[in-house]
Amino acid sequence: MKSNVLIIHTGGTIGMHPSDQGYVPVPGFEALLRERLIGQAQQNLPRFDLLEFEHLIDSSNIQPSDWTRIGHTLIDHYGQYDGFVILHGTDTMAYTASMLSFMLQGLDKPVILTGSQIPLIEPRNDALDNLITALILAGNYRIPEVGLYFNGRLLRGNRACKLRASGFDAFDSPNCPWLGQVGIHIELQDHLLLERDSPRFKVPEFNPEAVSLLHLYPGMPGSIAAGLLQNPALKGLLIRSFGVGNPPDRNRELMDALADAERRGIVVVNLTQCLQGRVSQGAYATGATLNRLGVVAGGDLTVEAAFTKLHFLIAIGLTAEQIRSQMQAPICGEQSA
Repeated sequence: MKSNVLIIHTGGTIGMHPSDQGYVPVPGFEALLRERLIGQAQQNLPRFDLLEFEHLIDSSNIQPSDWTRIGHTLIDHYGQYDGFVILHGTDTMAYTASMLSFMLQGLDKPVILTGSQIPLIEPRNDALDNLITALILAGNYRIPEVGLYFNGRLLRGNRACKLRASGFDAFDSPNCPWLGQVGIHIELQDHLLLERDSPRFKVPEFNPEAVSLLHLYPGMPGSIAAGLLQNPALKGLLIRSFGVGNPPDRNRELMDALADAERRGIVVVNLTQCLQGRVSQGAYATGATLNRLGVVAGGDLTVEAAFTKLHFLIAIGLTAEQIRSQMQAPICGEQSA
């Protein structure tokens, strides 16, 4: 018996059409897709329905409220389908994949995000192959987590990053092995997949001002951090420091601003600017300064996973101390133990 998959089309390059202003979202993707599938070996594909958002999103414009909308859409249809494919723009796909992993903990069905670098409407594109393979993964394989499929790679959603702006191999997971590789055959690394569990879904409302990001650079005035931390709605701050988590600890204005944030209950999490490796806060004396200030070491979290995890923990109402604890431990495979 064929499985049933729901494709949720949120927007993105895959469904765009050319215009005088560049590629733009255009409704009516299902008709185009079924037209392109004529002549394909459809007997090998799962049955699918396609739900298209009324207002398609260019992913550069994604808002935290869109994560809530996508999460509720999945939950509303969860009992009717065996798997899900989410079509999404590549620019912020890793953010949405990460957030969905936190909102949909305990998945027992595949949720696969995909998209393309060239729209399906174009004669030469990567859209059809990405979508067909994502359909097969969602319909025919036991993948109890949120994955991101792109150009032959199945990645854990909350470990993925967009590393290339224009290549077909746009995504990778620098600190986590691929969950699967698709070539002549589909090869899943079953031992890497999360265990099937009972759904524990939470789809909160987010305050977009609750979390912010500060990228450190040589000579940065500490007043930039102090100004950012004055926002009364701010509950969490990510800092991207150097190497294994080293800040410019001689910048007293910056250090004082971070200390003040901790005193006010703002959770500060330290990430590395490096693509690979993890924060080892205290390997150098400069990093040890952050330990004394109570800054949380972010391990090998990606920026996308750290940002969405911090947003999620704040939105579900945890205390600052609970958030600090959970930011240092994996809850759905997003970081190393």
